[in-house]
Amino acid sequence: MAGKSKGEHRTGLLNGFAAYGMWGLVPLFWPLLKPAEATEILAHRMVWSLAFVAAALLVVRRWAWAGELLRQPRRLALIALAAAVITVNWGIYIWAVNSGHVVEASLGYFINPLVTIAMGVLLLKERLRPVQWAAVGVGLTAVVVLAVGSGRLPWISLTLAFSFATYGLIKKKVALGGIESLAAETAIQFLPALGYLLWLTAHGDSTFTTGSAGHSVLLASTGLITALPLVCFGAAAIRVPLSTLGLLQYMAPVFQFLLGILYFHEAMPAERWAGFSLVWLALVLLSWDALRAARRPKAVIVPPRVEAPSSAPVDA
Repeated sequence: MAGKSKGEHRTGLLNGFAAYGMWGLVPLFWPLLKPAEATEILAHRMVWSLAFVAAALLVVRRWAWAGELLRQPRRLALIALAAAVITVNWGIYIWAVNSGHVVEASLGYFINPLVTIAMGVLLLKERLRPVQWAAVGVGLTAVVVLAVGSGRLPWISLTLAFSFATYGLIKKKVALGGIESLAAETAIQFLPALGYLLWLTAHGDSTFTTGSAGHSVLLASTGLITALPLVCFGAAAIRVPLSTLGLLQYMAPVFQFLLGILYFHEAMPAERWAGFSLVWLALVLLSWDALRAARRPKAVIVPPRVEAPSSAPVDA
């Protein structure tokens, strides 16, 4: 039994590394889809994601949840809201990567746990431990430093962080599995996305129909790029502790940050290094506090709190 448990844990870790590794390396993929614009790439991602997820659900024969969801208007409304929010997140991320803002996009996922905590306090009236307050304060200071240093708010980072934190909050209330949730969301996205692609085709602006066969295959593979990491994340989530997933999630923005500097050769002036350093300090504080809290004896009664960092997948 112990051997089986150890094997399950190893399988979970491997799937976790695979999921966050793929999310971290995805900036290498979006530029391959040029000359398609971000909006066309986004529409293909919506259409083909539904196709891949539907195929996966057919294989595992998991459809009972769909009937239950259709009988629950409130949950359906929340799914529609989640679909709208993740559409913004996906669209901004694709545009940012293909416009030379990979580093700023990575910052969005670095500060996402801080935004999640802030939303928990403001919207859910949750209480923070002192270290968590300190981390949020350091994160806010980082945003100020970046804004003053660059002469503008890091709007790409903030939009990505707030949209994904909102998405995570909605998904918490919907309480659907990862694959099922993605299927429901892309089902809502499908018709508008397909309509936009048909409109592009009718006007001769669709790179899917006017480009090479290889380009069309790459656009179709956006569904696989979206679904595969989520499958791996689901396999990891049921096998490893949330504290482990919380630490693994930093792989994705770290990879994105390194790609932005080393591969895309984006500038890193002193003020940007200062801002990032403050964000990393905040994340170290959060991680240390979360690990310390996880080691507390279960018999100890503690007040309600926000657990951080969040282990939600980076749906870049």
